[in-house]
Amino acid sequence: MPTPWVELRRFTSARVALGRAGHGLPTAAHLDFQEAHARARDAVHSALDLDALEAALGRPSIRVASQAADRRAYLLRPDLGRRLREADRASLPPAPGAFLFVVADGLCAIGVQHQAPALIAAARPLLEAAGLALAPIVLASQARVALGDEIGEAMAAAMVAVLIGERPGLSATDSLGLYLTLGPSRGRTDAERNCISNIRPGGLAPEAAAEKLLWLAGAARRLGATGVALKDEQPNAPRLAP
Repeated sequence: MPTPWVELRRFTSARVALGRAGHGLPTAAHLDFQEAHARARDAVHSALDLDALEAALGRPSIRVASQAADRRAYLLRPDLGRRLREADRASLPPAPGAFLFVVADGLCAIGVQHQAPALIAAARPLLEAAGLALAPIVLASQARVALGDEIGEAMAAAMVAVLIGERPGLSATDSLGLYLTLGPSRGRTDAERNCISNIRPGGLAPEAAAEKLLWLAGAARRLGATGVALKDEQPNAPRLAP
């Protein structure tokens, strides 16, 4: 007779009701776990194909990098991933009062490569219809979320949305996160951002994420703040991606 745990497997990709062999997992479940763990480790070391990403975005972009010279430095020195490479600062054009997208590799470039173009394509017309001027898109390598603050400050943007690869898990290695900050500047904290996470197939659809971004951007303008001061009270339920 099926147990309730087995029934739950129909509704989740989480590792539940795996069974057991003595005091351990069955061989198939153990091997599946090892494969998923290896895929997650590989995803952390994945790199953005910037040419393909720019082509998918359908418009020219500006490329910058953090002060982390390579992936090893990025993983061992998170602080370097939050600071802009000095040589790239001069390449950033002024965009006073504009809404800025920064597309960053983060901890899982796979998710960015797959999900960011669809999200931006869905969000651009909504933001423009709301009267927001859009800055040129910035593509950032070896980047942490806070790098968007320095980029936004250098461009004098009113608001920055950092699209970044989320830490891969054992059931998802292609998840995109979005962090929205009003008045980006160096020294902003995570408490001053709003996050939209789990944008991926099986998670939040890009179109739903774009609608939530529009709502948060409008609420941030009215309130004059993002982060803990801005509660997500969007009335409609989010749409899940197939």
